[in-house]
Amino acid sequence: MDEALSLCASLGVATWLGREGDIPLRSPIDGRCFGFLSGDSADAVDDKIAAACEAFHEWRQVPAPRRGELIRRFGEELRAAKQPLGRLVTLETGKILEEGRGEVQEMIDICDFAVGLSRQLHGLTMPSERPGHRMMETWHPLSPVAVITAFNFPAAVWAWNAAVALVCGDPVLWKPSERTPLTALACQALFRRAAQDFDAAPDGLVQVVLGGLDAARRLAADIRLGLVSATGSCSMGRALAPVVVGRLGRCLLELGGNNAAIVTPSADLDLALPAIAFAAIGTGGQRCTTLRRLIVHEAVAPELAERLEQAFARLRIGDPRQADTVMGPLIDRQAFNAMESALARARADGGRIAGGGRRMVERFPDAFYVAPALVEMPAQTAVVEEETFGPIVYMMTYRDLGDAIAMHNAVPQGLASSIFTNDLREAELFLSAAGSDCGIANVNIGPSGAEIGGAFGGEKASGGGREAGSDAWKSYMRRATNTINFSRALPLAQGIRFALG
Repeated sequence: MDEALSLCASLGVATWLGREGDIPLRSPIDGRCFGFLSGDSADAVDDKIAAACEAFHEWRQVPAPRRGELIRRFGEELRAAKQPLGRLVTLETGKILEEGRGEVQEMIDICDFAVGLSRQLHGLTMPSERPGHRMMETWHPLSPVAVITAFNFPAAVWAWNAAVALVCGDPVLWKPSERTPLTALACQALFRRAAQDFDAAPDGLVQVVLGGLDAARRLAADIRLGLVSATGSCSMGRALAPVVVGRLGRCLLELGGNNAAIVTPSADLDLALPAIAFAAIGTGGQRCTTLRRLIVHEAVAPELAERLEQAFARLRIGDPRQADTVMGPLIDRQAFNAMESALARARADGGRIAGGGRRMVERFPDAFYVAPALVEMPAQTAVVEEETFGPIVYMMTYRDLGDAIAMHNAVPQGLASSIFTNDLREAELFLSAAGSDCGIANVNIGPSGAEIGGAFGGEKASGGGREAGSDAWKSYMRRATNTINFSRALPLAQGIRFALG
């Protein structure tokens, strides 16, 4: 695709796309292969890890506010490149231009956050039980960090990790999805542009590792990498986590979601409808925070189902580069087959399906455009409890809010959740310990579209890690507890008496 190559050139990517290689380059917009890249060999991955370790010895001694200055410069490069980088994201993922540019804005936002964070990497001071003593904690850079990302957010999730890790003093090795390598190479080029006249930035500070599962496993297994942050499916997490834990390393896992919204009788349906629609079809239903389950009170279910079905039928589906397009294609045939299989299972379970099916086959025979599907289910069956990466919304009804919350929590995943209500008691119950068991719980907005100021992540099979805002920075540092004796005596803790003679 000539457009992808010209965008790469404008963003400073110096790479030759040949006719051979183990990483085919395809845009889901038309599904055609327009070139190949070669993945890194095992020796090349080892060399990049060694370079990151060399960089770590220098970078950890640079004052944190100075490290923040480099991230500020990177944020400025992203601002200047927002349009072409956002368009490249759209070409590689199929998400609409608004979302492609929004992903770059998310990178800019986390850079701004990290710049401020660089002056706030502080610990606590604690009172000591011993006279003449002081206790405190300090935070130090951890090590080089491996970041493994998925196709659906090919830049923003890396930035959540990289911006914070870099101000914390950690070099970053990035293994992007094989489906979106050009976005990663473009981000690396922009970072190098920001660092080119920054004397404190060593070589090897940010590197891209190209490859598949073998490259990811090599990063996960290397003892020199104190933290492996991996975003992907639950099965990916189950494969990588034992490798990291087996060498006593740290994992930060952001895995699958099966996110639900409860709609109560008091809900404002005019507000809920667009929130539900965006959460269900944003990025073609291929977000980890995509709305997959609607748990609706039986008093409002018929009206909401009718309005949602009509809204889905009116959606503009097509080339995501067009300004009036609301939903682009699925990433590939595998995603389409998974959606078709899930709908067949739902139908066999008694589900009533509105929508679904392939679109634009004649124009794009190698691409996979689909209509979103609303599936009214008689119960939360096994297929509903699984995450299918596509625009499917399963709708169930309830009578008692306690039963709705129980249904909401009765899935393996625990990432994002929401409730639509104008009843204060219902909202507070949902946010309480007796409510949603997810890492993200919202009121009167959908589960999708998190801001970077809060820590992002889930519970249960969703991984349990936290990225982006709040105190997620602590994952990228090591904590030291310090006790200082400024007296001339040596009292021992717990009142222990110890005599040498």
